[in-house]
Amino acid sequence: MARLATIHVYPLKSGAALTLHSARVQARGLEHDRRWMLVDAAGKFITARTYPRLTLIRAEPAGDGDLHLRAPGMPDLHLVVPVNGGRSDVEVWDSHVQALVAEAAANDWISGFLGLRAQFVHMDHACRRTVDPAHSQPGDIVSFADGYPLLLITQASLDLLNSKLALPVPMLRFRPSIVVDGTAPHAEDAWKRVRIGDIEFNMAKPCIRCVFTTVDFERGEFDPAGEPLRTLLTYRRTPKGVSFGQNLIPRGTGLLRVGDAVEVLE
Repeated sequence: MARLATIHVYPLKSGAALTLHSARVQARGLEHDRRWMLVDAAGKFITARTYPRLTLIRAEPAGDGDLHLRAPGMPDLHLVVPVNGGRSDVEVWDSHVQALVAEAAANDWISGFLGLRAQFVHMDHACRRTVDPAHSQPGDIVSFADGYPLLLITQASLDLLNSKLALPVPMLRFRPSIVVDGTAPHAEDAWKRVRIGDIEFNMAKPCIRCVFTTVDFERGEFDPAGEPLRTLLTYRRTPKGVSFGQNLIPRGTGLLRVGDAVEVLE
């Protein structure tokens, strides 16, 4: 039987993953997942696709939306949700939203770490970002994740990939929200609707992979061989790009726990 094997959240977009035993599902995705993001001086989002050192920042929830940040060579930082701060128009892919801007001291911290002027921005309840209507229902919303509330990958899919690689890669190269075991490789390609524990999800669309998969998040550097994307191109190429994993939209809220049964409904 298929089971929920691991749960991951990324409190800061492109930052290090936190692996959890349980997590609460909200309309935007898992609680604490990608409610903070970095933008440049023009308000455009910054990710590890361009600045791989971002993966070295460990962000841990510190209550009421705040984060505690640690990064190599930097003092720890308590990142506070702005209470009376202003909002700024920020861009993440094709979306523009009004996000809260962090205090100046926090922005000085991240600017020093990256070596360019950058700002932390926060998505609170009032900051709403809609999901692509071509793959969603009216009212569906998402965090600062690339496009969808959650990403599911089966463990067997990674195992198949690693059987083709000279050096295996960890699952976190693919930034999943949830990993499912007890299936055939890429079984998720055929799923349209699933129940995990007590919560139902729609499979929105396949996840098309990019250079981010080649970032070694333990070193904050690109893989010099371009793996695993180079190998994925040999057997997972589609007309829209390299597919690996499925984007999910929740059709309810509640608690997910490692070990929950995964039932394919459609």
